[in-house]
Amino acid sequence: MAKIPDFDRTAFLLRRRLVFFILVTAYMTVFFHRMAPAVVAEDLANAFQTTGVALGSLAAAYFYIYTAMQIPAGVLADTLGSRKTVTIGSFLAGCGSILFALSPDFDTAVMGRLLVGLGVSVVFVGLMKSNSVWYAEREYGRISGLTLLLGNLGSILAAGPLALLLTAVSWRQAFIGVGILSLVLAVLNWIWVRNSPEDAGFPSVQEQQGLPSFPARDRHWISDLRDVVMRRDIWPGFWVNFGITGTFFAFAGLWGVPLMRDLHGLDRAGASLYTTVALFGFAIGAFKAGWLSDRIGRRKPVIVGGAALTCLFWLGLILLPWHNGWSGLLLYGGLGVVTGGFVVTYAAAKELLPPGVSGMGIALVNTGLFLGAAFMQPAFGWTLDLTWDGTMNEGVRVYAAGDYQNGLWLSFSTAAMALLAATRIRETWCRHV
Repeated sequence: MAKIPDFDRTAFLLRRRLVFFILVTAYMTVFFHRMAPAVVAEDLANAFQTTGVALGSLAAAYFYIYTAMQIPAGVLADTLGSRKTVTIGSFLAGCGSILFALSPDFDTAVMGRLLVGLGVSVVFVGLMKSNSVWYAEREYGRISGLTLLLGNLGSILAAGPLALLLTAVSWRQAFIGVGILSLVLAVLNWIWVRNSPEDAGFPSVQEQQGLPSFPARDRHWISDLRDVVMRRDIWPGFWVNFGITGTFFAFAGLWGVPLMRDLHGLDRAGASLYTTVALFGFAIGAFKAGWLSDRIGRRKPVIVGGAALTCLFWLGLILLPWHNGWSGLLLYGGLGVVTGGFVVTYAAAKELLPPGVSGMGIALVNTGLFLGAAFMQPAFGWTLDLTWDGTMNEGVRVYAAGDYQNGLWLSFSTAAMALLAATRIRETWCRHV
């Protein structure tokens, strides 16, 4: 074992926390933009006079560009580093949010959502790449769970709190405010974030443990990317995220609020309480799943168990005689908790690859999540429109129970596919293989 170098550990821990805090705050805005359309769905429908499919496509525009950018985000994280990547991303997201807020028509709104998606698409991978070099392997599952826990505060703010805020300001003013926050975070990221402990004047995490540092990348990124994509054991995590997390994001991020409004007569604030509970459960579930995985020294059982329970909760929404109140909150919240098991797929992907290309592996797995959401948001709306009876209320389509059953069965089907993929996950035993 190599000699542990002398360094100021207190200064290291403070800098590590500062780097994490700035990046995770930027990540909170990612979740806010992801989930906010559920709360402002009625406002958007009124502003742009949309069908269910068009409304789903507007919300999903974020996911289209986000999905397409995941592999490039991994390349950028592994080559440019988290500092430059997240700074540029936060700046673009801020500009996109302001454009979306000021959009005079549907096409401009779509452009704003696309620009937001482009900007925030690099934040999560940059954050997870930063975590992989600032934290030891034995801490990675827990820090991944904490990342999702804190990031989900953004989605929680985009549910009930946003609904309350909209009683005082317009949806346009709310998105201008979030855009300004992103611009401020871009500045803070550039000033304080560093790509690695070495860049901040500290020894690497490996050296701090008396181990040799991981070797630096010594090939062109195209060769590294080709090797990552050709790894067959990476792809099951992609499909788990497509069917489990992508479907949950489509529901909590758009259709969960209209369902409670149309079927149970709740207003926006009341309906958004259910998605708030679902997202809070998701945050807690992700944190606990990461902790549990590190604790038992296994990845696969946590992923498979979460996928199986997710399927059961979708069936509960379809088949059980639930209603607004405790039974609805239990199903929404429980669905969020069990979906949180997906977070372990990132640790599993990182541990299958050399550390120098971990960003690309995390990005590939993450692509499945957003491809799933981009597919499911309009697909859910399409199933609603298939059997819609023409009922309107103040220019907004009102769907019946049978319409929502169609969308929920589609959600269950994609989750069942993900469960099959989860059984193909390769166990890493919480270390690089």
